[in-house]
Amino acid sequence: MSLDDPKISRPIIRQLDETAINRIAAGEVVERPASAVKELVENALDAGATRVLIEVAHGGKSLIRVSDDGCGMGPDDLPLALSRHATSKIDGSDLLNIQSFGFRGEALPSLGAVGRLKITSRAQGHEGHEIAVNGGVTDPIRPAALSRGTIVELRDLFFATPARLKFLRSDRAEMQAITDVVRRLAMAEPAVGFTLKDMTDAGRVVLRADPESGDLFDALAGRLRGLLGREFIDNALMIDAERDGLCLRGYAGLPTASRGAAVAQFFFVNGRPVRDKQLYGALRAGYMDVLARDRHPAAALFLDCPPARVDVNVHPAKAEVRFRDPDLVRGLVVASLRHALAGAGPQSATTIGDGMLGAFRPEATTPRIYQMDRPSQTSLIRARDWQAPHLAEAPTPWTPSARIEEGATLPEATTRPLGAARAQLHENYIIAQTETGMVIVDAHAAHERLVYERLKRQMEENGIARQALLIPEIVSLGADAERLLSHADDLAALGLIIEPFGPGTIAVRETPALLGAVAVEPLLRDILDQIDDLGRSEALRARLDAVLSRIACHGSVRTGRRMSGEEMNALLREMEATPKSGQCNHGRPTFVTLALSDIEKLFGRS
Repeated sequence: MSLDDPKISRPIIRQLDETAINRIAAGEVVERPASAVKELVENALDAGATRVLIEVAHGGKSLIRVSDDGCGMGPDDLPLALSRHATSKIDGSDLLNIQSFGFRGEALPSLGAVGRLKITSRAQGHEGHEIAVNGGVTDPIRPAALSRGTIVELRDLFFATPARLKFLRSDRAEMQAITDVVRRLAMAEPAVGFTLKDMTDAGRVVLRADPESGDLFDALAGRLRGLLGREFIDNALMIDAERDGLCLRGYAGLPTASRGAAVAQFFFVNGRPVRDKQLYGALRAGYMDVLARDRHPAAALFLDCPPARVDVNVHPAKAEVRFRDPDLVRGLVVASLRHALAGAGPQSATTIGDGMLGAFRPEATTPRIYQMDRPSQTSLIRARDWQAPHLAEAPTPWTPSARIEEGATLPEATTRPLGAARAQLHENYIIAQTETGMVIVDAHAAHERLVYERLKRQMEENGIARQALLIPEIVSLGADAERLLSHADDLAALGLIIEPFGPGTIAVRETPALLGAVAVEPLLRDILDQIDDLGRSEALRARLDAVLSRIACHGSVRTGRRMSGEEMNALLREMEATPKSGQCNHGRPTFVTLALSDIEKLFGRS
């Protein structure tokens, strides 16, 4: 059917009016109430606010009010603030040198086009004024009472576009999204105080973060402790690394403090919260051989780099970024995490010991009273005689599974991090005494990690042995062949030799000997999938590590083997000297630490 058909009218290009333009822009910038909160709070931070109050009602659908004590705006600035692409944060000459949260000048006119917006502001040296816009229609400026800063009030979001309201979730779900946005922005600015209130419920405080003081790490630790809980900081490693002008700082959780979902992973680029899949992939790679597949690390990492080396203008909501040198960024994140994990020494999450103590602790229904009348000396003698065991008359019909080693350790061994071995229970669990408590070690899991790390060191020192295929395997990958060949040098270092073999085809001539007989085509496609997703692949390395892990599992001390005191202490000393010995190859903890004070509490001694 051609356009000459009289039944078809030729489309006419029209210039949209300003209201329609703003409503279309709102569809990109303001996806939901949480998006509006993000834009308004970022404006407050760009204005130099030291305290920000966010008040919402009905999940932000009926009310969003953001108050700050920033520099404010004068009466001449208010109308400009509601104009598209009018901003005080850039001059437009260099879009690669952006050092503020906002820079497009789209948020306020977009919000005014789809809701009822009112801005009240006062700059130093001026009186307070307010301006209102309802569904794109702007009212005249009026005087208003305000001591300092700015108050932006948005009511009836999407009243001008009712169809958008149908796609919003429940009030509770929208409130959770708003809380998450405020939490991330509060992490990015520890020196700023944040308060989030739900006005639906009589002004209930949902989140409160007071300003933190001190140096960068002290302030950040205090803010993360308040937002993520004390358990996160108590079980996190400090990250502080620098490479080629990039700086990575923050905290990364211990492998044994992992989560069941990726809900505690926070990345910030030049202070901006981002959700970048490349950074998440680098985080996962940093924990590659210390976490089980279904576990996720917890981390809050801050990457600082020159503004010209990162493009923040690649996403409507500025939630993603694009780096000029993504391999350098990935290498910094992965290397920093692995270095911190390797240098942490034997550590186990405190939550494991707390959970163990909780299992020991009974539920008390009535207050326990330990005092009693002191018995007489005669009663004590009678009780002793009655309770004395008669071993000759009642032989023990079973063999105990606990053994105590006498004289096998030096007294100073208790000062070591994992202490001195005192006993072995159930032919697997080593009980060690430290200066401040005790340690329970899973001997099989610990030795498995030690053997695994030893095998990895041997492979790195001696290289990866290759096996030449008698007949090279030809794999047709189409347009993906060129992408895979561009990583040929990296794959060769891992024992996989590939060569071009005609258009869209690859010849595999050698494979890692450690893998034995391997299905080549599925392996290549797994590698390609990771390259598409993360820019590079860890699939081959992961397979090699999995083989070493299986070898280590079968070659380690088996449960049921009785160990001498010398063997137990030798295992403890090697754990102290081996990186990542706090968890086995499958991500499970290898030991649990119990403080003497906590043990005494179980018996009511403190």
